[in-house]
Amino acid sequence: MPETKNLCAQISLDLHHKISEAKEQTGQTTSQYITDLLTEYFKIKENGGTEAMTTGKNRTLAFQIDEELFNRIKAHLERETARTGHKLTQRDFVLGLITEALDAAEHEAQEEQNEDQAQEENQPEEK
Repeated sequence: MPETKNLCAQISLDLHHKISEAKEQTGQTTSQYITDLLTEYFKIKENGGTEAMTTGKNRTLAFQIDEELFNRIKAHLERETARTGHKLTQRDFVLGLITEALDAAEHEAQEEQNEDQAQEENQPEEK
């Protein structure tokens, strides 16, 4: 473990609140979260932009939903957070659902492809 040193700073209550909320979403300690923030900041400075901006590997997916569905999702996130003791974020929840759906669809497509190949192999050749 690297040697550490304490860093103290007075910040506005609004900024403190934002940091506390974001830290809770990650499940990290304050020390871990601030270390990650500062590390990311210096990477951004060195690279001239965020990692996502410089690698081009991340994309934004945005959409609107009705209020009722939004409230159901929020309630689910709160229940899961209480049940597991780990904050489930909207991002993690939606990415999990998308990944599950894509995995299932890809599996189904692969099975269909395998069935098609098996049928082709079992058909007698025309002369």
